[in-house]
Amino acid sequence: MPVFVKKLLTWGSVAFLIYFVAFRPNGAAQMFKTIGTGLMAMFQGLGDFLTTLMT
Repeated sequence: MPVFVKKLLTWGSVAFLIYFVAFRPNGAAQMFKTIGTGLMAMFQGLGDFLTTLMT
């Protein structure tokens, strides 16, 4: 992927994130909470798997 396209996508994502947090703070907070909950569930599952594997 060309460097220009990567920079454009990166800065576009940052701009969208700032806009989303500034104008929809409740929606942004809920989205990050949902993402965090999903990540915690994934890591908990991985930990349970490794624990079961080692016993």
